[in-house]
Formats: sequence, C-alpha cells, structure tokens
Amino acid sequence: MPDLPTPHDATEAVRFSEYWDAVLSYADLCTAGSAAATQLATEAFALGMREARAADPAAARGTGRRPPQLPLIPLLLTAVRTTAAAWEAGGQGHRLDPDLRLWLNSEKADRYTGPPLQRPLALRGLRDMQEADADLLWLAEVEALPLSVVARRLGLDPTNVAEELNQVRGLFRDRSHRNHLDTPMDAQCRSYARLLDAVTRSSAGDTPGDLSRHLATCVQCAEAAACLRLHGGGLPGALAGGVIGWGGLAYLERRRRAAEVRLGAGRPAALDAAPPHPGTAKARVVRNGLLVTAVLVSLLALGVSMMPMDGGMSDGAVSPGESADSQPVADPGSVLPSATTRPSPSSSPTPSDSGSPGRQNPDPEPQGTTSSAARDDDKPAPRTTDPATCEVKYDLVNQWPDGFQATVTVTTDEALDSWRVAWSFDDGQKVSQMWDASFSQKGSRVTATAAEYNKSVGAGGTLAFGFLASWQGTNSPAYDFTLNGRSCTVK
Repeated sequence: MPDLPTPHDATEAVRFSEYWDAVLSYADLCTAGSAAATQLATEAFALGMREARAADPAAARGTGRRPPQLPLIPLLLTAVRTTAAAWEAGGQGHRLDPDLRLWLNSEKADRYTGPPLQRPLALRGLRDMQEADADLLWLAEVEALPLSVVARRLGLDPTNVAEELNQVRGLFRDRSHRNHLDTPMDAQCRSYARLLDAVTRSSAGDTPGDLSRHLATCVQCAEAAACLRLHGGGLPGALAGGVIGWGGLAYLERRRRAAEVRLGAGRPAALDAAPPHPGTAKARVVRNGLLVTAVLVSLLALGVSMMPMDGGMSDGAVSPGESADSQPVADPGSVLPSATTRPSPSSSPTPSDSGSPGRQNPDPEPQGTTSSAARDDDKPAPRTTDPATCEVKYDLVNQWPDGFQATVTVTTDEALDSWRVAWSFDDGQKVSQMWDASFSQKGSRVTATAAEYNKSVGAGGTLAFGFLASWQGTNSPAYDFTLNGRSCTVK
C-alpha cells in the first residue's frame, strides 16, 4: 500500500486532512469494510495527487501538459473510482461493495471513461470551467461548506461570494447547455432540446406532459435537465452523480450530514475564525438501502459513525443501532494541545505525579528499521545519561473527531548520516500514514525512520516529517522523544 504523498508546503499540509476526509468518505461507500476503505482511499489519494501534480503548470513547466480540469477534491474522488476499477480488474473485487462491482462491469461505468461527448453532462460542464470557478461550485454545492469558509479557502471577498456563486451557477448552466447541444442524439431528443432549455430557465414554468414523459425514459435528457435547472435544489445531485458516478447521491448525503455535524457542534463563528478542517464524523451506512433510496436516505442511518483509521476495528459494517465513535465533534475554535515534556523511564516520581511510579517505556523503539514495515528487535534501545543533543517540536496541525494530523521537527546538535526518531503516545493513538519518513509502531511506541533523500542532516540542522493518526477519548501530546536512541528535550 503506497504512502501518502508529501505536502509541498504548509498550506497543502493543512489541506491534506480535508482532502483525505472526502476521499475516505467515498472509499468507505465503495468497499466492504473499514480496512479495505482505508487502503482504497490511500491508493486513490496517492494516484490523484500524482495526477494533479503532473498536470500542474508550475510542476510540469515545459512538459506540454495542461493544468487539471477538475478541482482537486472531485479529481481525487474520481481517482477512488479508477482505483476501485483497478481492484476489480486485478482480482481484488471481493473487497468492494457488491453493487459497485455490478456497476463497474456495466455500460454505465463505460460512460465515465469513454468518448468525451458521451460522458455525463455535469462532468463535461465542470471540466470546461476555470478551475477556480469549478472549485467554488463544488465546495458550496457538493461539500456543503458555509460560504464564509469557502470564501476564506479560495481567497474571495466574503461579502461578494454569494453573488459570485450565482454567477458561477449560470456559467455552469451555459457550459452544460452548449455541451448538451454538442452531444450526439436522436431526432426525438433533438426536438426537445430547445423546449428543455426554455422550461429549465424559469423557476415557475411547468414541464409539458410530453417532455415529462420523455425525461422519464431518456437518461441523457434527464441529466441535461438536472444540470440546466438551477432552481429546485437539483444541482448538487447533478454534480455528484455526474462527476463521481456510482454512489454520487450517497456521497452527497454524507457531506450534508458532515456539514450539519460541523455546524451542529455549535459555534459557527468559531468555525469561521479557525483554520479550515474536516471536522466530520465519517458515517458508516447500510449501503444497499442508501443507494436504492439515495434521495430519501434515512438520516438515522447516516448518524452511525465509523473509525477508518483505527486498525483494531473489524471490517464489518457497523449496525445502524450502534455507535462506533461516541466522541463529540471537536470544537473548531478550541485551543489545540501543545507538546509537553513527559517524564522519561528513568525519572523518579514528582509531587505532581500524585504518588504514581515513574513512567516506563512499554515498547522501546526498534533498532535499524529502514522501511515502513514494522520490525522490532528483541533488545530494548540503549539509553544514555549524557545531556540531550537534540530538541523536538511536536505540532498538532489539525484534529477531527476520530483522527488528527501532526508534524515533528527535530533540531540536532550533531551531524547525522541517518536518523531514527521515536516517541510514545499515552492514549492509544495509532499512526496510519506518514510522509518524509517511514514508520513502525509497536503498542504505544512509534518509530520514524529517515527516507533516502533526507537522511543526512548537518550539525545544527533540522529534520521534519508529518503523519496522520487516529485517536479516541483523549489526544494527549506525544512524549519521550529520542533521536537514534538518545533522549531529546521537547520545546
């Protein structure tokens, strides 16, 4: 299973958790269990980010590649669909949702990868727009983010964002109308094209009976009607179904529920003031019932939570009557905990310990780990009483109800030919992904090992890496940091 790609900068690192939340939400719909969902999401995330970066004009200057024609979130969601198709072709189809497998082997799936003029109208319309306009439309209509959050994320004026959204909706309609006329269609569909355009322009216009009967039997014209009709609230469904395909309406309902959870957790003002974060409980649903009744899906079923990053969870779906995660949504405006120095295994009790014995390191870090596969030696790591020659800064970048993102920055007094940083967690946190290092975890002890490209560090230099992890109940900062087996001080 590939590692997540490395963020290019701090802004992209913050966005990674938002992108991951969307990808994992859709991957969970597509698979038969949480472990499979996490793997599918990881592979799709890596694939989508490679495609986006390869098409980025700054990253691909001189290559002749065009910039991406979809906003990043829908691009990553289509990568989930592509990866699921690769699983089916490669003999891993048993890990996918049975309904998805049927869809992948039908003519419906062929439309999304077939000739451009035969692809769904919403997909073509979104790709024809400027990326900034398409991003605004997707974030507001499908991801259901408050306009104040959308404005901040896209650098727009909050006082004008509503008007800009209305203009973008009109632009999408124009693109869809043009693409509908360019679509190969039979004489009957052609005869209804002008009438369909006129009817969908009016918010109060009635649909003639013959056109209504035609829309009930013609998929292409029904899709066109959904994209052209800007009144009545059908645009989000048209976008989700046209871009994602299978499970589009189910994904849309999940994002609606995620938005309700964010706002229902209270303090919308705090949400606007805080950096954007996913802040969503990923609901595990009873898939067949959701997809059959996607528009009228039960909100009760969507209230059931899943914990995709918790490696100890069973692959089975959570039953609608049970809660997989009773942790309330984190307050976006609350102060995130900072790293603090914890007592080392050799320290003696202090009055603040309330009489408890000194903390013991339950799982010494493995020696010589050079890959992401867990490999632990039988002997504990040697410790030294020499003064610390390194300093660690542990930053909790982002946190949501069952996961978090953190970075570790280490300053070393001595030059290093390679490095291995280890630490302990106090509350059962489990690392799931890491960039700029490989990792292993045994119990509460995590070890990060240098990658080939960053293993050499000069005296007085710094090394840094980031990771995603799951948590439950409490998310205390990491403690007992070591660099190559020697203790570090914590800022």
